[in-house]
Amino acid sequence: MRNEFDFAPLYRSSIGFDRVFNLLNNAQRFQAVDTWPPYDIVKAGEDEYRITMAVAGFAEEDLSVTHERNVLVIAGAKPDKEDMQYLHHGIAGRSFERRFELADHVKVLGASLKNGLLSVELKREIPEEMKPRRIAIGMNEAKQTKEETGPLQIEGEKQVA
Repeated sequence: MRNEFDFAPLYRSSIGFDRVFNLLNNAQRFQAVDTWPPYDIVKAGEDEYRITMAVAGFAEEDLSVTHERNVLVIAGAKPDKEDMQYLHHGIAGRSFERRFELADHVKVLGASLKNGLLSVELKREIPEEMKPRRIAIGMNEAKQTKEETGPLQIEGEKQVA
C-alpha cells in the first residue's frame, strides 16, 4: 500500500518552497531502486558532508563528478576491452550515473579516489546576507533621512523680469 500526500494546502500558506514540494512529490513516485554502486552519505560536521562511493575497478579517467545547480552527478563508464575473454566476470564494471539533490548553498569542495572509494566533500556555506541578524528597534531609515534633510520643497521655474 502506497500513501500519496497532497501538498496543495501548503501551497496556500507558504511562499518560495516550490522546490521542496517538487522534491517531495518526486520522492513519492515509484522509482526503481538502483543499489549499484553502493555509497554512504556522512555528516562530517555542522555544515560538512561526505559522499563515499565504492567504485572498485574504475580509474580517475573513468569517473566524472559534475556539480550543476542543486544537483551533484557522479557518473562512471569504462572503455570496453574486447580482446579479453572472461571465464568468470564477477567484478561489476558497468556504466552508472547517480544523482544527488543538493540544498541551496551546498558547495562541492573536492573529490578524491583512494583504494577504490570515491569521496566527495561537500559544505553548506550560507552567505552573510542570509544569516540571521539583529534588527535595532527605532526609527526606520526613510524617516531618519527625511528628518535630517528637512521637509521636501518643490521649486518652480524662476522667471527673470
